[in-house]
Amino acid sequence: MPPITVAPGIFWVGINDRTTDLFEGLWPIEKEGVSYNYYLILDEKKVLIDLAKSFKTDEFLSNIAEVTDPAEIDYIVINHMEPDHTGTLYTFRRIASKATIIVSPKGAELLKNFFGITEKVKVVEDGETISLGQRTLRFLHTPFIHWPETMMTYEISSHILFSCDAFGGYGALRGAIFDDEYPDLEFYKKEALRYYVTVVAKFSGPVLKAIEKLKDLQIDVIAPSHGLLWRKSPSTIVELYRLWASYASSPGEPAITLIYGSMYGNTENFMNAVAQGVSREGVPVEIFDAARTHPAYILPYLWTRQGVIIGAPTYEGDLFPPVAHVLDIAALKRVTNKKAAYFGSYGWSGGALRRLKEILETLKWELVDSLVFPGRPGPEELKKGEEFGAKFARLIKGEL
Repeated sequence: MPPITVAPGIFWVGINDRTTDLFEGLWPIEKEGVSYNYYLILDEKKVLIDLAKSFKTDEFLSNIAEVTDPAEIDYIVINHMEPDHTGTLYTFRRIASKATIIVSPKGAELLKNFFGITEKVKVVEDGETISLGQRTLRFLHTPFIHWPETMMTYEISSHILFSCDAFGGYGALRGAIFDDEYPDLEFYKKEALRYYVTVVAKFSGPVLKAIEKLKDLQIDVIAPSHGLLWRKSPSTIVELYRLWASYASSPGEPAITLIYGSMYGNTENFMNAVAQGVSREGVPVEIFDAARTHPAYILPYLWTRQGVIIGAPTYEGDLFPPVAHVLDIAALKRVTNKKAAYFGSYGWSGGALRRLKEILETLKWELVDSLVFPGRPGPEELKKGEEFGAKFARLIKGEL
């Protein structure tokens, strides 16, 4: 995509990435893609805010050159040191040799650790400003969104917040960069939630602190490092982030996530009966086969919903591994405050429920019901499964 004007003298010069399959080497984006947003400000001083991944160096330099000579950049603002923000720095610093790098105090330490750079570095304190001529930048420290050195950059006269990883999302940009250019924002909202849960959710406390810090600023455009720029309704993404952050300490919506795994179909048959019981009560339920669905697509539902039903057979005296893996990732991302129910089949002996209780103790989930059965469920067991699902749904509705 060519450079796009965000405000007079301020340009988006970012890159779409539709070839990387895993973000952070962990979260799948091969279908959705991602953008690396970086920005140019042309004033008496020329500023580059953020950079891109190293394998995009040619496109990165070409986009800048369409607006200005890269060698004439005066400042490089690094809001965040993660390599998807700084991968092109080695090459770019050799071209923009006169540029001063602007970082937070912790950013200076990481800049040395990652790149060995200690010269032509300006450390900015929280709230510090730099005049570019007609424009002024203010730097706002926002630690642990989602590294300790992270900051945001605010351009005072145009009221643009360059928010780094905050308020961002997965999803390559589809020919436009602003929220008002998309008649259907649901894709980007969904990918913003998936990004929040997989990347930011563990740091929901700092997210709420940052939102509080921004409350007195006039913000006309939110320009994150990934995903859409929000200019029609910047408050939309802020309020979504506020809501999602609140789920770190609250149960979530009155709905259910059903995670199951099945070796030979017995647990799956029972799952269908359980799901029928949930649906009978009118409670929304989303169903995931843990063996065939990456946790990145399950976590958003676990994060935002009160109830979790876990269906898994006993596997060699333990919990079926794909289901256990999803729960381990949920623990890593601190998905807490859930009510859970468990069902599963076993062959010659049980063991899955015992292991599940250990996992749920780590997660701090309340196990409110469980049901196990040997072998293949018959008609009577399936009737019990339907009632099992209905009872849990009534609990989530607040009727029990």
